[in-house]
Amino acid sequence: MADKPRFFDDLAGVAGGALSALAGAREEVGAIVRARVDEILSTLNLVRREEFEVVRELASRARAAQEDSDARLAALEARVATLEAVIAPDQPFPAPEPPGGAFGNYA
Repeated sequence: MADKPRFFDDLAGVAGGALSALAGAREEVGAIVRARVDEILSTLNLVRREEFEVVRELASRARAAQEDSDARLAALEARVATLEAVIAPDQPFPAPEPPGGAFGNYA
């Protein structure tokens, strides 16, 4: 009778070892499959979803900044046109003087 409980303990130990070996094999197969899929995706020049989302967010921000810049430019152009009309509607603007006066630094 003393041999029976030990036999079942050994059988349980072998079964537990087999299960842990299967779990390890499962993890290894999963890692190999992931590596293979990554290799295939890299040869197809595909991007991951996370990378795509980051680039899409950057493009959205760039688009918003461009729209803001366009609005500011339009406002500045309107302001310049208004100032040009007020200063001299019929006269061209005089050429700006060089730094240091008309004769420069020759005085």
